[in-house]
Amino acid sequence: MSFGHDFRSPAAASGWNAQAGALDAGLRAYMLRVYNWMASGLLLTAIVAYAVAFTGLRGLFFQLTPTPGGMALHPTLLGGAAMIAPLGFVLVMSFGVNRLSRQGAQGLFWAFCATMGASLSSIFLVYTGVSVVRVFLVTACMFGATSLWGYTTKANLAKFGSFLMMGLFGLIIAGLVNIFLKSPAVYFVYSIVGVFIFTAFSAFDAQRIRVTYPQYAAYEGPDEAAKRSVYDALSLYLNFINLFQFLLQFMGVRNTND
Repeated sequence: MSFGHDFRSPAAASGWNAQAGALDAGLRAYMLRVYNWMASGLLLTAIVAYAVAFTGLRGLFFQLTPTPGGMALHPTLLGGAAMIAPLGFVLVMSFGVNRLSRQGAQGLFWAFCATMGASLSSIFLVYTGVSVVRVFLVTACMFGATSLWGYTTKANLAKFGSFLMMGLFGLIIAGLVNIFLKSPAVYFVYSIVGVFIFTAFSAFDAQRIRVTYPQYAAYEGPDEAAKRSVYDALSLYLNFINLFQFLLQFMGVRNTND
């Protein structure tokens, strides 16, 4: 008896290999589309953030008020709305996943990224430009490495999904509580846990996209696949942005006039 022998006919084996090759090519094309969406969203966010911070738009979103120690930066009504609005976009896209058209999902994604840029524009006013760029590059390297590892590893990361979600909810609760406690120790631990959680999510989501692609590819049409790529890009985008913000708390250098 010969164990491991392939009893399929040459024609069947050739057909299976062709199907597997097509699936691999489709996955690579899909992943490229997802990361292109993510990268384009980050670029739009950066452009809007810079424009709000360094043009006349700043006065619409922020105001400087004198304090005994210098000047304090406060959001205007529009600035406060810009900080809250990204959550609304995420909720609309999440609950409307089956109702939104491809064009609707894409339009909301662009609007979300632009609004996130307005929300994050204050980092250019709080931190030096050099440190913002440096932290962005560090974030890109960390995200790229963990995302690639998650995509290629044979380890099953799905079993950690529930732990990551519990950690995320705990992180949100801790952040809200510390608004009132204002404890430096809690803030420090909060930042460390935040870096860990979103680094782990970067690997988790990369593997999730790779593993679930064959399931959807079996029945999805071009429009459904295009819309799903936007949602997958949104997950990776959020991982990157959150990781960037937590790293900025550690590595960012504040402006001396802040």
